[in-house]
Amino acid sequence: MNDSGSTAIDPDDVVAADAAAREFVARHRDDDVRAVVGDPEIGRALVVVVDDRAAHGEDQTLLGPLLGPLVGELLGEAGFHVDATVTVSGDEVEIRNALNTAVIGGVDLVVSVGGVGVGARDVTPEATEPLLDRRLRGIEEAVRSSGLAAGATDGGLSRGLAGISGQTLVVNLANSRAAVRDGMATVAPLAKHVIEAISEF
Repeated sequence: MNDSGSTAIDPDDVVAADAAAREFVARHRDDDVRAVVGDPEIGRALVVVVDDRAAHGEDQTLLGPLLGPLVGELLGEAGFHVDATVTVSGDEVEIRNALNTAVIGGVDLVVSVGGVGVGARDVTPEATEPLLDRRLRGIEEAVRSSGLAAGATDGGLSRGLAGISGQTLVVNLANSRAAVRDGMATVAPLAKHVIEAISEF
């Protein structure tokens, strides 16, 4: 005890205070993580599947229709609300109308799957380009580069486009599971940045 009557700090109290402080920081760090995960959805999205046979109702067990739900699931995990998944044939006018309807409907992101190869019916890029006010070639190349690196050959050789139409980000992906999974892993974080940027205008 000193002259003022105060007592020395007990070392056990110091240890307990340090432990309480570490627990407080850890608890609030966990709260921050939960806040990020629980943030409101980034925006609305729509999926367009380009598949001739599925569009004509020939076989709903084909890969094309199965990719729509996969894209929707991946979009949901990325924080988007998926308004709908529509299936159209590999017809340039049909594809353009589906994409344009999504843009007019005010979705923040529209992802098309299929029609980006070199076949006669692969016309999704041709249908998409007239709708775009600005091309985002960085996203296009990122999707192709990551596709090749991941072994998704159709993703790496895709002619798919990405760009802004009005206030909507439009992205074309190839139609294999590998290309979709890799493409969405590449596009999702970039989409968040683009949507935040265009929403400021």
